[in-house]
Amino acid sequence: MLARQRQLAVVDLVAKQGAVRVADLVEIFGVSDMTVRRDLEVLAERGLIAKVHGGATSVEMGSTEEPGFATKSGRQAAEKDAIACCAAGLVRPGSAVALSAGTTTWTLAGHLVDVPGLTVVTNSIPVADVFHRVGRADQTVVLVGGVRTPSDALVGPVAVASLEHLNVDVLFLGVHGMSVRAGFTTPNLLEAESNRALVRAARKLVVVADHTKWGVIGISTIARLSEADTLVVDSGLSEGVQGELADHVGELVVVRPSNDTAE
Repeated sequence: MLARQRQLAVVDLVAKQGAVRVADLVEIFGVSDMTVRRDLEVLAERGLIAKVHGGATSVEMGSTEEPGFATKSGRQAAEKDAIACCAAGLVRPGSAVALSAGTTTWTLAGHLVDVPGLTVVTNSIPVADVFHRVGRADQTVVLVGGVRTPSDALVGPVAVASLEHLNVDVLFLGVHGMSVRAGFTTPNLLEAESNRALVRAARKLVVVADHTKWGVIGISTIARLSEADTLVVDSGLSEGVQGELADHVGELVVVRPSNDTAE
C-alpha cells in the first residue's frame, strides 16, 4: 500500500472511530511504528487529525461544540464496555446511585439492570430508558426534569432544583474531556451546572472516561481531578498519562478492553 493510500485509510478510521492508536495501526497496515508516527505527523500538519499520546483523534472541536448521543454511542464501544463492567462492580445491591448523561454511563446502565434493589437517579433520557425497558419491580428510577441537550441530558434550573435535596451513595459521572489544568469538563454550561449538583448529592464520585477524553477541554469545569474518588479509564492511555492521573485522583483503575491484544 502506498503512503498516500495508507494515510487516507487512517483518516477514514479516525472519522469512524473517533480515535486510533499507533499500536493498532502498526498491526492493521503491517508497517513499523516509525512509519505510522510519520503518517500521523503528515496528517496532523494538514489538519486532518489531531495527534495525542500514543495515537490520534479527530480534529479537536471547539470548547462549546457538543456531538449528539447517536454520534458518540458508536465510538470506543469496547473501551466503554470494559469501563462499565468494572464500574458496575463498585455497586452494592440496595444502594442509591446516580448516573450522569453520556454514552459510557448509558453502557454502565446496561450492566446495572441486574443489580437488585437499586434506586437510580439520572438526568439522562437514554439511561432512564435502559432501566424502564427492563422494568424490574425492585428498582426505582428517578429522572429529573429540565431542558434537553444534544447528548440527551436534562439540564438547567429544574434539574438542579430536583437534585438539591437528594442524597446518593455514589455518582458515576461521564465527561466530555479531562486535563490536569481544567479537570473534568463539558461543552455545555447548563449541563456543567446540573452535573455539579449531581456531584454535591453524592457521597462518592466515580468518573468513567475512555482514553480519547484525555486532553479535551470543554468550556465549563464540572470538578477538579482531585475531587474524583475513583477514575476508571481504559488502557489506551500511555503510562505517562496514567501516572499523571494517578497523582491527582483518589484511585485510578485502568481496564483493558476485549479488543486490546497488547502483551
